[in-house]
Amino acid sequence: MTTGVFFHNDFRGEEWLIIGDKFRNFPGVMTPQLKRPNVTLFEPRAVSEDLLLKVHTPGFVRNLKQAWYCQGARLSVGGCVEAVEKVLSGDLTNALVFTVAAGHHAERDSAWGGTYASCAGPAFLNAREKLGPKRLAKLDTDRHHGNGTRDIFLEDSDVLHVCFCSWERIEGEGAKVCVNIAAPHTDDAYMDKVRAEFIPRVRDFRPHMILHNLGHDTCELDYGDIGLTPDLYPQLTAEVKQCAEAVCEGRYVVLTHGGNRRDVAESIFPRIIEILSD
Repeated sequence: MTTGVFFHNDFRGEEWLIIGDKFRNFPGVMTPQLKRPNVTLFEPRAVSEDLLLKVHTPGFVRNLKQAWYCQGARLSVGGCVEAVEKVLSGDLTNALVFTVAAGHHAERDSAWGGTYASCAGPAFLNAREKLGPKRLAKLDTDRHHGNGTRDIFLEDSDVLHVCFCSWERIEGEGAKVCVNIAAPHTDDAYMDKVRAEFIPRVRDFRPHMILHNLGHDTCELDYGDIGLTPDLYPQLTAEVKQCAEAVCEGRYVVLTHGGNRRDVAESIFPRIIEILSD
């Protein structure tokens, strides 16, 4: 088993929109985990403009290139693209990808909420172009609805998207699911919802890989607080990893996402590396 960690030093020392400078002390806080023999640290490369244009409109990409956060977004997307390709090709078993300024609120022609380029869109498209047809599952446990992911994949029957947000609905011929987590939850109640709403669907769908937007904005005292504790996120990762091992030979990529509590980030992501590499 080999775990990839994708982190660029440009992610630290910048007040990114919404999430702030929560990676200020990275990668240093992960030093013990990065020394594990089966963990490899990668420095991501910026995604190509050509690949972005296969997902986003020309006007969207033109505006992105003029924004101060463009390089951070492109490095984040590039890391996701490389991680997904390496996991699906067998070069890595699983991966943790750090992201800033990119993620699930980026639609084909618009974006908001601190995420200004799609990660999943270019990553899945690149993997299919290079490795052939794939069925892919996208789990979104950030606090807010992944409108960008839904916009890009709504008509794609080979992508399962289960989004834990404020809605309760099923669309896209049953492969696009919203699970309402608006009310306060305990860790146990949240995990019960994951076991009921995500795990069975993945087992039925039989994807080649699980991509997981792991926001911690749902943590107590964070901006999307629903009462969860920092212990929830490693527990959630462990359970989804177990599901991936049963369904898709362990192919599992975790993306950092929402949440601006630096102390939570510094607590959970080293633990997540341990879980992925155990």
